[in-house]
Amino acid sequence: MIKFPPEPCDVEPRKHDEPRGDRAHFLQVFLSQQSQMEALVNRRVGCRATAADLVQDLFLRFWRRPLVQVEELSTYLLRCAGNIAIDHLRSEGSRARASEGLMVEPSDGVCSEPQAALEAGNDLRHVEAALRALPERTRQIFLLNRIHGRKYAEIAKAMGLSQSAVEKHMMRALEACKASLREPSPRTPGKAP
Repeated sequence: MIKFPPEPCDVEPRKHDEPRGDRAHFLQVFLSQQSQMEALVNRRVGCRATAADLVQDLFLRFWRRPLVQVEELSTYLLRCAGNIAIDHLRSEGSRARASEGLMVEPSDGVCSEPQAALEAGNDLRHVEAALRALPERTRQIFLLNRIHGRKYAEIAKAMGLSQSAVEKHMMRALEACKASLREPSPRTPGKAP
């Protein structure tokens, strides 16, 4: 996982004030690499304007802090441009996931939230009834795996069974759950068949 810190890259900045020539050299290298950096960022984020903004932000980050000592500044800048693109995509992904959680869109435009909740509740009741109807050992294996997160090998060892026996019990439990959802439920008022 690439982490993009507040600094553009993971290189320790120089502690002393840099001579004016270092800033001029940085500016010259940055300007010579700018189009390459923008192209790299554009390929990752898919927007030329966003790529230009991100590269401009990268320039400002460098300009506002002491310059770093690196062997090859042009390569370093390209790597930092790639990192800033990844950072941007991560933040956009986080924002999109957060907004998806806030927006609820009915799937067919007819089904409302209360109706969906009612149907989900019915499905849950069917599955619970199917689990209650299972033999005790099968139900226990299912709950250990699906609720408590135990692996088949752990369950087999704890219950003194073979792993294949645990797998068979799980297949039986899962099939019962699936079958309970396939059964026709009583007709919900106001819902077309």
